[in-house]
Amino acid sequence: MTALARIIDVHRVYPRAGVSLDALSGVTLDIERGSFVAIVGRSGSGKSTLLNLLGCLDQPSRGQVFLEDVDTATLDDKQASRLRNRFIGFLFQSFNLIPQMSVLENVETALLYSDRPEHEWRARASGLLQRLGIDERSSHRPSELSGGEAQRAALARALVNEPELLLADEPTGNLDVDTGESVLALLDELVAEGRTLVLVTHDQSVAARAHRVVELSDGKVIRDSLR
Repeated sequence: MTALARIIDVHRVYPRAGVSLDALSGVTLDIERGSFVAIVGRSGSGKSTLLNLLGCLDQPSRGQVFLEDVDTATLDDKQASRLRNRFIGFLFQSFNLIPQMSVLENVETALLYSDRPEHEWRARASGLLQRLGIDERSSHRPSELSGGEAQRAALARALVNEPELLLADEPTGNLDVDTGESVLALLDELVAEGRTLVLVTHDQSVAARAHRVVELSDGKVIRDSLR
């Protein structure tokens, strides 16, 4: 496998109440193409900060983040948005669905800034909802969905642009055990098909499914192990 993403000596410092908070302190990682990497650690260890840097939602204070050999620090806001749209899918614990839109419309929103012709949007979105088993809920609004249905809708939105990299932040945190297992099984399928998955979790049973576990503490990598 080859590196899809590279994080080189990354530091992220946030000013807080007149002092500096070191969220990340010299993190270096390669994320191999087609791998499933779990990022674990206590609250405040830097997990979500690392995910935000990988997702071009933030920039390091020092160091470099490369996505497919592109140094993300060289991108302006428009270029970063295009890279996110083309290259990255996001899956969050809180789903982040737009409440005023139907499930189908929520999935289609991810195609607004893509290069795909508009006449293809509905078919692509509908096809994913069917694959994920919630096509019968496509006309419903998020408030009418169960937690598992909402997370499947969010996963469809994350996948509709066929991203190389899927970033998931506690994707089963708001789900019961059985529903969480069904979502994790879908993620396992995507990895088996060649997708690259980086998943933040507090749950050791979720981390155990990954090819590799990276543990953070106080903004530093303290464990990096293959399974």
